[in-house]
Amino acid sequence: MQRVLTGITTTGTPHLGNYVGAIRPAIRASRDELSESFFFLADYHALIKCHDPALIRQSSKEIAATWLAMGLDTEKAIFYRQSDIPEISELNWILCCSAAKGLMNRAHAYKAAVHTNEEAGEDADFAVTMGLFGYPVLMAADILMFSAERIPVGRDQIQHVEMARDIAQRFNHNFTEVFSLPEAVVGDDDAVLQGIDGRKMSKTYNNTIPLFLAEKPLRKAINKIRTNLLEPGSPKDPDDSTVFQLWAAFASAEETARMRNEFQAGIAWGEAKKQLFELIDSEVADARDQYWRLMADPGYIESVLLQGAERAREHSGRMIAKVREAVGIGAIR
Repeated sequence: MQRVLTGITTTGTPHLGNYVGAIRPAIRASRDELSESFFFLADYHALIKCHDPALIRQSSKEIAATWLAMGLDTEKAIFYRQSDIPEISELNWILCCSAAKGLMNRAHAYKAAVHTNEEAGEDADFAVTMGLFGYPVLMAADILMFSAERIPVGRDQIQHVEMARDIAQRFNHNFTEVFSLPEAVVGDDDAVLQGIDGRKMSKTYNNTIPLFLAEKPLRKAINKIRTNLLEPGSPKDPDDSTVFQLWAAFASAEETARMRNEFQAGIAWGEAKKQLFELIDSEVADARDQYWRLMADPGYIESVLLQGAERAREHSGRMIAKVREAVGIGAIR
C-alpha cells in the first residue's frame, strides 16, 4: 500500500490555485483503496511569512473546513495539524544536522529573496530568516516522518520534494537506512494557476480567487480577470489566456476542446467569463454549503483534528524512535 501526504500552509483563505494544485488531486488520491493518506495543516510553515496570530488561527479553521467540505474521509485518511505532532520539530532539527547548506542555497524561495535584495541594493540576506532558509528541511521532516511515498503538489513545489529525497539519501548514507524516498505527483492538468492579473495565483500577489466565494462575489472576481482588448469575433489565443487556463483546470477534455474552438472563433470575453463562472460554480456549490456549515461549528473541526493527531502520533512515535537509535540519541545502555 502506498502512502500519500500533502498539506497547505495556514496563511490565508484557500483559493482556486490551492484547490487545483493540491486539494483536488490529494483527495482523489485518498480515495484509492491501494493508498494510505496523510493530510495536514502546515501551521509551523505559516510562521515563516505570517506574524499575525489571528490570521493563522482563522486560516487554520478555513483550511480544515475546506478539506472536510471537499469530501475528505477522515475515517480512512489521517488528517492532523502539524503543530500537534511534536516529533516533527525534533526530526526537523536532526535533519538540519545532515542537510547540506549548499542544497538550501538552491531553494527557489531563498534564491528569490536574495535576488530581490540584490536588486534593491541590500545585503543578499537582508530580512531572510532561518525559517525561510530552512523551509525545505521542515518540509522534508513532514514527508519523511510518515514514510510518505507520493506527494501531490503543484509544479512550483516539485523542488521541495526532490530536496526531501536528497536529505533522506544523505541521512541514510551517513547513518542507516531509515527513510524511504518520496516522489512528487503532479497531474497533467495540475499546472500552476494564474491569478486575475495573469501572474501565478498567490496570496503574495493579492490576485487570488477564494474557493468558496458566494455566487455574486465569485462572478465579480471572474469578471476581473485581465484580458486583452480583442473584440468579439476576433480570434483569441487560448494558450495566452488566464480565462482559458482556468477553464481547462475545471472542464473535461471535451469541454476544453470546445472552448479552444470558441476562442479561435472569437468568443467575446464577457461570454467566456460567464461560462467560466458557471463551470466553477457548478463544481464547488455543494461543497461551499457544507463549508459554511462547518465554519459555524469550530468545536467539531477541532475534534476531528485532535483525533487525527492521535492517529498520526502512532506513526511519528515509531519513526522518531528509529531516528534516535540511528543517530545515537537515547537511554544509556
